[in-house]
Amino acid sequence: MSNYVDRVIAEVKEKYATEPEFVQTVEEVYSSIKPLVEIHPEYEENAILERMVIPERVVMFRVPWEDDKGVLHVNTGYRVQFSSAIGPYKGGLRFAPSVNMSVIKFLGFEQVFKDALSTLPIGGAKGGSDFDPNGKSDKEVQRFCASFMQGLWRFIGPDVDCPAGDLGVGGREIGYLFGAWRRLTGSYANGALSGKDPLFGGSAFRPEATGFGAVYYLQEVLKHENDPIEGKRVAVAGFGNVSWGVCKKLAELGAKAVTLSGPDGYIYDPDGVCTEEKINYMLEMRASGRNKVQDYADKFGVQFFPGQKPWGCKDVDIIMPCATQNDVNMDEAKKIVANGIKYYIEVANMPTTNEALRFLMEQKNMIVAPSKAVNCGGVSVSALEMSQNSERLFWDGEEVDKWLHKIMKNIYDSSVAAAERCGLGYNLVAGANIAGVEKVANAMIKQGRAF
Repeated sequence: MSNYVDRVIAEVKEKYATEPEFVQTVEEVYSSIKPLVEIHPEYEENAILERMVIPERVVMFRVPWEDDKGVLHVNTGYRVQFSSAIGPYKGGLRFAPSVNMSVIKFLGFEQVFKDALSTLPIGGAKGGSDFDPNGKSDKEVQRFCASFMQGLWRFIGPDVDCPAGDLGVGGREIGYLFGAWRRLTGSYANGALSGKDPLFGGSAFRPEATGFGAVYYLQEVLKHENDPIEGKRVAVAGFGNVSWGVCKKLAELGAKAVTLSGPDGYIYDPDGVCTEEKINYMLEMRASGRNKVQDYADKFGVQFFPGQKPWGCKDVDIIMPCATQNDVNMDEAKKIVANGIKYYIEVANMPTTNEALRFLMEQKNMIVAPSKAVNCGGVSVSALEMSQNSERLFWDGEEVDKWLHKIMKNIYDSSVAAAERCGLGYNLVAGANIAGVEKVANAMIKQGRAF
């Protein structure tokens, strides 16, 4: 059976050689599930692994839009609907210059198993555009969103595909996208998108969900080690919505983030990003469109390290990369190990190169937790938003937070159990991959070979 896994990985590398991010995530997931495939020979008989790497549908379209000077620009829009084996497609939209087919496919493939881990009935998809909202006026963003939805609206809906936000797509963009979808369809099915404002069907607690969920997962890891979270010092990358949620929940629990990062470098705040003023300033930084973490250093008089990443910071107990893919390479991983860090908790999608991830997992005194499990809080609350929309109900923040906490604990527990069942011990990375793949694969087999 391991030959089956190796063969499929080799085929993906050859067939998709021009899509490095996609190849990376397939290799990372499949290389860790060999013990699962050994006990499920029916996976090869039903070509499960080959089917999983090919999306059920790929949509690519042009997005023309006018800037405030009347100049016409054209971007590319994408929606990759990977798997609906366990529910309607679910996954975010990303607006960033780095977006291309490889990036969207990697995100979509990861999303399939992340959504399966959530325990909720949702499939996996991802989409977006190479449009950069930074520096654009509100009217330019609105015009772009309206044009983007012209290319997408036929392929989404509450029972088909419910996109959410991601990098570059926050509540403002979701509102404009939903308004455009309503005009095009002439309906008010507010389950067509999630991450909306609570004024028109959004869920309480959605902005906090990914960051809070990541910290809830961290708590389970620390409980396993009989190690309290109070007093822990955490290196956090990024300063966007996810990092904001992580900093906020850490502060509530008596821990503190001491770093933030951006494209320009990172800041080190020995007192922690843990006061209401500092945490709220993160929202101002993101809303400014400047995309510079140095603004935090200038305002609060802390150290700024231009052009560097925070992984060499020695004064921390926990690493939580919250920014973007491949933020931690082999050089950075060696710094982390040299500093004696025990907990490496991925939060962003695939923030670690495969080489660096293998190196970190080989360290006997380090616990590595994978992003597809750790950052599942965002999509989980998005799915809860879909449930509220279906019921025409609104749950308060306390109710949503209770669900989120329960879901993150279940994700942790199922990952631990899957790894142990396959004889891998306490391996959170392999456990998450095994639990996610097994659920999707078994659903595919029970529905026949059409999917």
